Amino acid sequence: MPNSLSVVLIALNEAANLPRTLAGVALISGIAQEIVVVDSGSTDATVEIARQAGARVFEETWKGFGAQKNSAIDHATGGWILSLDADEEVSPELALEIQSLLAGEPKFAAYEIPRLNHFLGRPLSHGGYWPDPKLRLFRRGAARFEERAVHETLQPLETAGPVGRLKNPLLHRCYPTLEEYIEHMNRYSTLAARMLAAEGRGQGSLVWNAVVNPMATFVYNYIFRLGFLDGREGLLQHLNHSVYVHWKFAKAWRIARRKSS
Repeated sequence: MPNSLSVVLIALNEAANLPRTLAGVALISGIAQEIVVVDSGSTDATVEIARQAGARVFEETWKGFGAQKNSAIDHATGGWILSLDADEEVSPELALEIQSLLAGEPKFAAYEIPRLNHFLGRPLSHGGYWPDPKLRLFRRGAARFEERAVHETLQPLETAGPVGRLKNPLLHRCYPTLEEYIEHMNRYSTLAARMLAAEGRGQGSLVWNAVVNPMATFVYNYIFRLGFLDGREGLLQHLNHSVYVHWKFAKAWRIARRKSS
C-alpha cells in the first residue's frame, strides 16, 4: 500500500491532549494504517490512552526533540508519514484533504500544512502565528528532523524535490493557560540558551540581545505584523513571547559567564 499513512508523535505526560489528537487522526479514515507513539517516561495515563486507541507504543529514554521524533519516524511502516505534536489536532477539513491527496497520486513527496495556533483558547490569526506552515506530511524516506535540543524542524531530503502545500489547517492547542505557557517558556528558554552558549557567542553580544531583541520582537510582531488584531490574547501572547526571548539570551549570558570564570 504505497499511499498508506502512518501517524507518528512523541509524548511525555500528554493525557490531557492525546484524546483530542487521536480523535483528529481517526477522521483520516481508510488511509491511516497505524499510529506510532514514542513515549519518554510518562507518569500519567498517556501510554494507556495511546494503546486503547490502537497505537503502537514504544517507550524510550529521552534523546532530544529531533532525535526522538526521528525515532518515531523510524518505527513507521506506512508509505506516507504524518508527524504531529501531541497538542495538535487534525481538523475535519484537513482530514478530508489528506484522504483525497493520498487516494490519488501526490504531485510532491512532501507537504507543508498551515497551522492555526491557539493561545488561552483563542486562535491567533496575525502577528506571524498564521498560516505558520510546517512540513508534516511526507513520503517515507523523504524528510528527517534536525537533531537539535529545541525548535527542531522537519527538513526535506535532497531527493524529495520541491515541497507542496496543503490548504486546510492543523489546530495547535498549545497554551490553554498562562501557567502552562510560563512553564513552557522557562523550559524551552533554558534549552535555547544552552544552544546559544554552545555557539560561542560573546557575553557582550548576549547582553545586547537580551535587552534589544525582546523589544524589537514585540514591535515587529505586535505592530508591523498586526498582532494587535488578536485582542487581549494577542497582546498577552506577544508580551510573553518577548519575555521568552529575553530569558533565552539572559540565560545564555549566565552560562557563558560561568564558563569564562
